[in-house]
Amino acid sequence: MKKLKTKYFSRWARKSKIGDNQLLTAAQELEIGIFAANLGGNLYKIRIAGQSSGKSSGFRTIIAYRKDDRILYLYGFAKNERDNIESKELESLKKLAKDYLSLSLSKVERAIKIGILVELE
Repeated sequence: MKKLKTKYFSRWARKSKIGDNQLLTAAQELEIGIFAANLGGNLYKIRIAGQSSGKSSGFRTIIAYRKDDRILYLYGFAKNERDNIESKELESLKKLAKDYLSLSLSKVERAIKIGILVELE
């Protein structure tokens, strides 16, 4: 299974001091059914703990997920910055998830090669 993040998300995670180990742990939790919310359209909200706080006051991430295929981190925000995403944002994220999840493996590899997507290490 491919575990990926968008270039935008990668930049946000770096600024927020969220490492790939934290993202991989959250991805594993999603695979076994532990998540904050199923947003529909293959989108899930996952909580990630901050450096000095627990999951409830840490970060929220929006992930596109297709079982046994790929996990893709699309968007993240700190809980203290906003409560949730707006309905228009959700619709845009659903479209983005659909587009990314429909890419063939060769197109995913190309997106990684040119830097649009980043593979979790």
